[in-house]
Amino acid sequence: MKTENLLLGAVVASVLVVASQSVFAHGGATGVVKDRMDGMGVMKDAMKVLTPMMRGQVEYDAAVVREHAEDISHHAGEALTRLFPEGSLDAPSEAKPEIWQDWAAFSALADQLRVMADGLVDASENGLMMAGETPAVGGMMGGQGGTMMGQQGGSMVSGSMMDYSQMPADGVFTMMGQVCSACHTRFRVEK
Repeated sequence: MKTENLLLGAVVASVLVVASQSVFAHGGATGVVKDRMDGMGVMKDAMKVLTPMMRGQVEYDAAVVREHAEDISHHAGEALTRLFPEGSLDAPSEAKPEIWQDWAAFSALADQLRVMADGLVDASENGLMMAGETPAVGGMMGGQGGTMMGQQGGSMVSGSMMDYSQMPADGVFTMMGQVCSACHTRFRVEK
């Protein structure tokens, strides 16, 4: 009984710490700044669930991958860019003015994030590369019998057509994480 109470106490304490950090991080945020911070929080929470799964640290679950990839997709692309009206730098915003100085690059990254999140939805049933659940590389990259290049339903990435439904989920996840990182590096104030 003591062990169960200690475990429950630890869980409750953890929830309270996370909740207080969230309130502190968004402390004073209002309007569109709060809306975008909330949206970023949804994407951050999705990444926290997906990361250990993609690393093989927790059991892979295609339905969970789909659900969280859809969460990211719903907050990416135009849903993201509309939360950045010019000059919305009110504290505690972490947005850099460079967003509006290079809107085309920022918008392209937001769109690419949506494409990658949708791609992860498409790849969710494929499992992880490290689990040996992937199609042959020649098949993915447009070799004999390949489907990635020129496949309808794919998306343009660096000038070539990508069919994410043929890729391992962790490969698409890695690309999605690179988009997040590129955007944060260029357009978010360091903490």
